[in-house]
Amino acid sequence: MTNSVTRAGGPRGGKRERLAAAAAQVFYERGVEKTTIADIARVAEVPVGNVYYYFKTKDQLIQAAIGAHDRTMREVIAILEQDEDPAERLKGLVRGWIEQRDLAAEYGCPSGTLATELDKRADGLDQELAAVMRGLLDWIETQFRTMGRDDARELAVALLAAYQGISLLTNTFRDPAMMEAEGRRLERWIDSLQL
Repeated sequence: MTNSVTRAGGPRGGKRERLAAAAAQVFYERGVEKTTIADIARVAEVPVGNVYYYFKTKDQLIQAAIGAHDRTMREVIAILEQDEDPAERLKGLVRGWIEQRDLAAEYGCPSGTLATELDKRADGLDQELAAVMRGLLDWIETQFRTMGRDDARELAVALLAAYQGISLLTNTFRDPAMMEAEGRRLERWIDSLQL
């Protein structure tokens, strides 16, 4: 979806929020298994010992990272909702994805990458992230439905799938231009769906 942490200057806010944002960033950049609590503490600019005051386990940090993804998604949606036209909202979402093309080339989709990693675990955290991604899918469906589309759910799945697919390809080939080209195509596709 979008990066949960502003890379320039790192995460800001209280220690708990900084740790959650840092966890989202470091899990994205290094993966859950390769990330240590010390890595997260360093990015959050919090002493390692303080991490345990807020989060007792790495799994709690994963949950906090999922929460950071959810907050970021809600913030993005709130901004997009300022536009009255649902097609423009969707194109704004796509433009946001395009703006993240360099990060996608380096790491893939923040939520998609984490979802793939969590799917290999048997602790239910994958379902927590699925709920966040379902929220985005539902919002996209609402936009298509507001556009008068009876096939809104199918279109929402197609749009989100196109983004996940192009994120994977952009990352695989380390080619941000792929995301930009697909994003422009998706904008034209959204325009073609207006009744």
